[in-house]
Parts: sequence; structure tokens; C-alpha cells
Amino acid sequence: MFLPFFESLRKNGVPVSLREFLSFLEGMKAGLATYDVEAFYYLARISMVKDERNIDKFDRAFAAAFEGLESISLDQVLEAVDIPGDWLEKLAEKHLSDAEKAEIEALGGFDKLMETLKERLKEQQGRHQGGNKWIGTAGTSPFGAYGYNPEGVRIGQKESRHQRATKVWDKREFKNLDDTVELGTRNIKVALKRLRRWARDGAAEELDLNGTIRATAEHGYLDVKTRPERRNAVKVLLFLDVGGSMDPHIKVVQELFSAARAEFKHLENFYFHNCLYEGVWRDNRRRWNAQISTHEVLRTYGPDYKCIFVGDASMSPYEIAYPGGANEHWNAEAGQVWLARARDQWASHLWINPVPEKYWGYTHSIGMIQDIFGADRMVPMTLSGIDAGMRQLGR
Repeated sequence: MFLPFFESLRKNGVPVSLREFLSFLEGMKAGLATYDVEAFYYLARISMVKDERNIDKFDRAFAAAFEGLESISLDQVLEAVDIPGDWLEKLAEKHLSDAEKAEIEALGGFDKLMETLKERLKEQQGRHQGGNKWIGTAGTSPFGAYGYNPEGVRIGQKESRHQRATKVWDKREFKNLDDTVELGTRNIKVALKRLRRWARDGAAEELDLNGTIRATAEHGYLDVKTRPERRNAVKVLLFLDVGGSMDPHIKVVQELFSAARAEFKHLENFYFHNCLYEGVWRDNRRRWNAQISTHEVLRTYGPDYKCIFVGDASMSPYEIAYPGGANEHWNAEAGQVWLARARDQWASHLWINPVPEKYWGYTHSIGMIQDIFGADRMVPMTLSGIDAGMRQLGR
């Protein structure tokens, strides 16, 4: 990858030899200048410039080869860096008592975490297990997997254990929800019937029994009358959370999704991960290469739609309040900005939360979303909760 740099040096008259270039590559391989532009510059110069009269030529060649390198942010470096897999191999798992957990202190905020992670990436040389500092497994470090820390960056762990991560550095795969599930109970479907506005339009395809009887009696012969099928004219947008903390609630969410698909003729559904950001998707198998811009969704579906979010609203507060707080990608705008846009676009909005209502007060992010949507706009996923929510949307 540094051959263009080598060629640029030769073109600018720097008498660099192949041996000197190989020495530079050995220094890079040894990690002498991995994520620091200034250190990279001096490593290259000391390796390939033997006469100070050539420093100006070197600077011109360096500028031509790496133009724009200084503008790469820490956030972009963290997004692109590839942490060796053996650092995170699960050989053990940390289990602590409540008293031991209470003794572990958080680093103190999102910015401090990301800055410390940058330093660890510079310094770490190999795999670690059971410690409290390095990226590794089964310890109390803020960075890694299968350990415990009250505020950290989870990296390389299969699923959530304590739900305390500030940021999750994982790429997860999700299945689409199944809208053909046989409901274990009819309660959800019955509750959704509260949100109805009947209309008859389109082709006359349904037998009008009363009209047929009336016309036959009047004319003395069989006079069959038809009419457009009666349907629910309410238009619904359904946003479904597929974040890892939703795994325990998949069954009941699929029942809700199946009931909504049966009840609403005009139903559009989208998936999101934990919080609404700049992109949503319709198919979880193609969520990386077939995302739909949230701006496009806001423009496409008018204010006559009823907007329903389904999710546990349980995440790091940074995912809602901070740019860059999202899992799996770097969000340019905070989640609360996108939630506010959805609230303003669709005045009839609702958040259905599968977490029992008595536990809402223990999760700060739930309160944050209630502040954005309105406390009366979040309902539990119970018969009475969905019934109250449908009444709210039907006003």
C-alpha cells in the first residue's frame, strides 16, 4: 500500500533505496506509528532520508502522496480499525457479585471512553484476559467482551450480558420478523381494532346481501347487487427495533406484527437498531446495502399516517443524545434529533414498549424517549396498554 509513496519519493528526487524502504515497512509492521500522523511522518523521514538537503524534497513527496491524511478524524480511525480476533476469543467469562460490581468505577463519559480506547489501540501489543485495562476478555476493562464494567465499549461479544455498554462495536445479523405467526392470544388483534376508520372504495367485488334482497323483492326476480369491500382506511407506519436487547421480546413483537399486518391494509414497516438515525431498512438481511434514508421516509409518508414505534427503548443514553453514540456506525446527528423529526412529522405517534412498565424507571434512556415523545405516548405491550395506545392514536 506504500508503493505509491515510494514512487513519489523517487519522482521528487529523493535518493531512497529499496533497503531503506523495507526498513520503513518493518517499522510500520512493528507498530511504531499506527494511528499517529506525526509519528508516521517522522518514521518515514528517518528511514528514507539520509541527507538533510533532501528534507524539502521529502516533504513535497509526502504531501503529494498523503494529501488529506491529516483531516482523518479519530472517529473515522476507530470505525476503520480492525482489532485482531484472537484478542477477543472467549476462553473465560467474568462473573462478579453485586458488591464487586459496585467497586468498579466508570471512566466518566463517552468522550473520555473514546479517547482512552484510542490510547489503548496505540499501546496494546497482544491478547489479554482477565485484566482491568487492555482490550480483552473476562476482565473489568472498559473495552472487550465477557467481562464487566459499568460503562464501556463492548467489542466482539455474541450477545448482551449486563446491558451496560456505552457503545457496542459489533456487526450483528438479524432475521426479519414473521408476519404469518399464529397468535397465541387474540388480545393484541382485538386491541388493534380500536384503531379503525371504515371505508368502501375501489371495485365492487363483495356481495351486498341486504341490497340483493331488497332489489329482488322490488323487481320480482333475482337482482344481485355488489359493493366495494369494506376495509380499514387507517394508514400506519410501523418502526420495529431489532437491537440485541429486544431478543427476549421477539415472540410478542412477532405477534403484534402479525396482528397489525392482518388489521391494517395500509401498513408500511421499517426496522431500526435501538434508536432512529439517518437510515432504516425493510429487510434485515440487506440492511447494510439496501438502507432507506430516513429523510426519504419523512418526505414520502404524510402527516395523515399513524406512526408506531415498537422497542424496549433500552440503550446507552449516548445513543440518543450524542452524535457518534450509535452502535455499529458513526451517526452524524444524535438520535434525539431524528426522533423529534418523526414526532413533528406524524402528530399521531406512539411508542409500544415490551418492557413491563414497573421497570421503566430503572432505565434512563426510556425516560429520555418519553421526554421526546411525551409521557402519555409510551405504552406497555399489554392488552390495556395497546388498547389505551390505539385510543390515543384514534383521537
